[in-house]
Amino acid sequence: MQSSAVPPDHVLVIETELDDANPQLLAHACELARAAGALDVYLTPLLMKKNRPGVLLTLLCQPEAEDQFCNLLLAETPTLGLRLHLARRVTLERRWVEVTTPWGMVRVKEGWRHGRCLNAAPEFEDCKTRALAAGVPLKGVMQAAIAAYDRIRHAAGQA
Repeated sequence: MQSSAVPPDHVLVIETELDDANPQLLAHACELARAAGALDVYLTPLLMKKNRPGVLLTLLCQPEAEDQFCNLLLAETPTLGLRLHLARRVTLERRWVEVTTPWGMVRVKEGWRHGRCLNAAPEFEDCKTRALAAGVPLKGVMQAAIAAYDRIRHAAGQA
């Protein structure tokens, strides 16, 4: 079982509303942001002034990365400005458990708080890789991973 440190309790939220952006440019900007270490980046459809369809681009990052991500968004999108604010967040401690399925090993991510496992989910990419390699439906691999995980938890008395 591996464990990662609990992330800081504050993140920087950078956002901008865009009504004139080529979707390909936005996809590229989001890919660059993820590759540069953004904690998350997403697009939300919205209705702008004069009833024009638009999008809200939201990026979450560590506060110390403000300049890096502001520069990226100002350079890679048609925005003329960004809104920034700090947001408190509560996160679960993440742990990984490896389980064996009929198609191979799959990692299951656990979310812990105050000594209790509150969430568990099979790693999508592991399941997808196993499903494609075996020529079986993805949902079957995911179900097998959950079943294997449940057996491990039950055997450990954590059910």
